[in-house]
Formats: sequence, structure tokens, C-alpha cells
Amino acid sequence: MEKTPVLRLRGLTKTFGPITAADAIDLTLHQGEVLALLGENGAGKTTLMNMLFGHYTPDGGTVEVSDFTGGMITLPAGQPQAAIDAGIGMVHQHFTLAENLSVMDNIMLGSEPLFALKRDRKAARDKLRKLMEDTGLHVPVDARIGTLSVGERQRVEILKALFRDTRILVLDEPTAVLTPQEADGLFIALREIVARGLSIVFISHKLREVLAFSDHIAVLRHGQKVGELPTSEADRKAIARLMVGAENATPQRAAVSVGAPILGFQNITVKTGNARTSLNDLSFMLHAGEILGIAGVSGNGQSAFAQLLSGLITPDSGTLSLQGVAQENPTPKSMIDSGVGRIPEDRHHDGVISTMSVAENMVLERLDDPEIQQRGFLNKTAMAENAKRLSADYDVRGPGITARATLLSGGNIQKLILARVLDRDPKLILANQPTRGLDFGAAAEVNRRLFAARSNGAAVVLISEDLDEILQLSDRIMVMHDGTLTETDSRDRAEIGLIMAGQTS
Repeated sequence: MEKTPVLRLRGLTKTFGPITAADAIDLTLHQGEVLALLGENGAGKTTLMNMLFGHYTPDGGTVEVSDFTGGMITLPAGQPQAAIDAGIGMVHQHFTLAENLSVMDNIMLGSEPLFALKRDRKAARDKLRKLMEDTGLHVPVDARIGTLSVGERQRVEILKALFRDTRILVLDEPTAVLTPQEADGLFIALREIVARGLSIVFISHKLREVLAFSDHIAVLRHGQKVGELPTSEADRKAIARLMVGAENATPQRAAVSVGAPILGFQNITVKTGNARTSLNDLSFMLHAGEILGIAGVSGNGQSAFAQLLSGLITPDSGTLSLQGVAQENPTPKSMIDSGVGRIPEDRHHDGVISTMSVAENMVLERLDDPEIQQRGFLNKTAMAENAKRLSADYDVRGPGITARATLLSGGNIQKLILARVLDRDPKLILANQPTRGLDFGAAAEVNRRLFAARSNGAAVVLISEDLDEILQLSDRIMVMHDGTLTETDSRDRAEIGLIMAGQTS
């Protein structure tokens, strides 16, 4: 039986100056269908979804949705409230939460009549509690958003969309911070809702999830739709050919000789009064030529671990050593000077200064280099030459080295950070969520760079909530839960998932 269309995108087009981000794209979504939308970073996926939700006004084309009676209506362009009223919910790749408000207030925000005499918080709380039980996405309801981890904020975004009883749900990387069991539980819950008529547009770079969860796949490249196919007829090679025009080889971990000790933790403890942000008596040694994967659900101490290696916090007790030298009262500058390269978790907030140019961002950690700065004056010629060289070496694409970093796509911002960090030939690399939000082509390039640094004698600490990434890249695996580390020899997803949930027995 033919399915009923609930959404049609007809000829949607959007340009930004000379760049065509979306070029006459057509898509149809049916009731009870999961449509996976794939493409490289900058292919136009987010632009297309922003036009659907009314955040962008298209230069051409229309958005049509079902009118509840079997007909289709055209949504007015550039009006998010019209999209919400039509039953469209969207979980954005980048958070749209008010950090000074609680989780409950964020979820209720905009869901009540403007002139209501009072707020029915009890009914809203009961509804949210049931949503959390059904999806397995648990968050502290009364906590302020500003106190939550990146992973917890993403869960709030998903719950906020589901709270509004949407008919058409757009999910942009919804499982980036979930354990395998939680991701499977979320898909089971969503499938049950889909069976009752929910329709989903699912954007993900995890091809295993796309092939397992979606019904239909559409692929964008350079702002154009280059193909559609039923998921039952798709495989990784076919998707790769559509996305990048060729099959993209995944870099493989090769055996390398382990060298001298690089990083040592001896009884490291960081006390914050909260088990989720503390570190408890951590001891291990990491050698040159090793990649240590730190797996775990976001919010179990990974942020404190990364801040410690970045010199942003100091341990309350214990000793941190680099190449056999104890680090007393480390600072960001002392850690960089000691050979630490830092790839931060949040590339937009911590990785670049968005209002500064690409060239300026590429020298942020070299301002004491006499080639770049002397007596307080920057050598703009040297900065430009440096930026041109690194942009070519790391394939950083964008409007140019004098453009603000905010104009780059997420994947190109990550390439910029990699170029800045790896060009200094660090002895220890902190790679915190290095491929989050990247397509598999960009992710493969990041992984290749980390493997190359490892082969050149660097030690790598990889913090990731993507278990597939941990299994692919890591020589050793530790799991972080409530601020403690458990090393495991297992390569079984289910076993590691249980440790991530705290079931170490």
C-alpha cells in the first residue's frame, strides 16, 4: 500500500553570496518513514533543514506539509512558528538552549500559551518523566543548562523536541553521546513511535546506525541531491560513492613499537563535590606510539580529565608527569610548552575565536614564536604564509585565510585545529571528541592524522563517546564512569557498554 506523504520539499535553493548551499533540492517524506539524510560537511544538509524549519528563507522553492486531512499546505517561508504549528520538531546539531534556565524551563519554553494565567509544571514534569523512561535519556530536571555537560545538553535537545508532540522530527546526530545500549534503546523507542505514525528525518555520520534505523536514504553533495535509494538496497560502498564520488578507504590501525613513557597519572584525584565531574584516584602510564581510548557516557568525569591535561585545573592530590617530569601547578601555556597538543571537545567554543580570521586562529598557540611576533607586533606576512601552507596541507576549505573562522563549516574548523596542533609535532595529543559531527570522509582524515602522529612517536589520549571510533583507533581502552577508570581488554561492544553503565562485574 502506498504511503501518505507528510512532507515535500520542492526545488529548495539557498545561496550565501557566491556560494550555493542548496541547489533546487527535492525530497519527500512519508508517514511512518525514517529518511536518512547524508552528505559531507558543507554538503547542504543543515542549510536544507534550516529552510524546512523556517530559520532560513529560501531563495527559491517551497516546503509543503500534510494538513491533517490528507491534503498538503505550503508553509510560509522563514517562519519557525509555522513549522512548529505544523508539527515539525528539530534537534539542531548545535545547541539552542538558555544556559541560565533549568532543564524543565528549557523544555517548557515556548510550549505554553503566551497569556496563560499559570504554568502547569506538574503535568509537564509527569510528561517529561515518562519521556525519559521511554527513551532512556535521563537528565537532572532541575539543574541549570549551564552546569550540564555537552552530552547532557544534547539529551535535553532531543527531549525538548519530543515533548512538543511532533509529527515530523528532524534528528541531527542524536546518538553522539549515548552508550550502545542507550542508542539501541532510543531507536527501539523511536521505532515504536514511528509505527504509530511519526516521521523522522535522520542526519547521522554513523553508517551502521543509518543502515540499521532508516527506511530510505538521500545523499547531498556540494548543495545538490545526488541520489536516493531504499536502505534495503544500500551498503557502505554505495553510500561512499554517492557522498564523495568515490569509495573512501577507512584508515586501519597498524602495529607500531611502543616507546618511552610520555604521560603518567599517579593517584590523581580531583574533588568537585560531584561524582560526575570529579576524578577518583586515577593511575596509569601511557607510552610513545600508543593511542589510549577513553570510552564512557558524557558527564562521567571526561571534562575534568581533559581540563587536567589542558592545564585548566590542577589535581587535589596525586602526581601528573610528562616525559618523566612531574608537572607542578600546570597551566595551559606550561602544558603546551611541555609538548601537549590539545584538540578540544567543543571546537566552536574552545577551539577557535570565531571573530578572528583563519590566519589568526592558526597562530594562537605560537604568539611567543619570534617568527610570528616580536616586541608586541605581529608579522602579518608570516601569518599569511603559515595559513596558506597549513590550509593546503590539511585541506582547510572556506572563503579564505582572511575570513572569520565562524564562516567555516564544522569539518573545516576541525581541520584548522588539527593543523594548528599537529604542526607543532606534540609529544602528547589530547583528542577530545575529534570527529564529533564530521562526515566519514572528514573523520577518516582526522583518524589518518592521528595514526600518522602515533607512528611518529606521539602518545594519543582519545576521549570519545563514539564506541566505534574507540574500537577502531585505540591500542588500549579504558572506560570512565563516575570519575573512575577501568581498563579492559574486551573489544565487544556489549561488554564495554555494560562497563560504561557502571556494571564492572
